[in-house]
Amino acid sequence: MADEEILPEVRAVEPGQVLRLCGCGRCASLPDAAADCADVLELTVRRERHLLLCRCGRSAKLPHCDGSHAPVAPGLMGRWRRFAGR
Repeated sequence: MADEEILPEVRAVEPGQVLRLCGCGRCASLPDAAADCADVLELTVRRERHLLLCRCGRSAKLPHCDGSHAPVAPGLMGRWRRFAGR
C-alpha cells in the first residue's frame, strides 16, 4: 500500500497529567505538540479515561480524531465493511 493509512492513537490518561497537544496538525510528533507549535492545547486531565487523538493531521477537531483519516464509505453496508475489515 503506497499511501498507508495513519490511524489515531488511543491514549490512557490519569488525573493530574498535563498534556501538550498539537492543534495545527503539522507537528511531526502528532498528537503531541512540538516546542514551536503555533496552536498548542494544554490539557490538565481531571479523571482517568482514554482519549482518541489524531495522528494524521486531517481532523477538524484537533487534537481529537474525527475519523477524517478513513476513506469515504457510502451507505451503512460500506461503513460496516470498513469497520469489520471485510
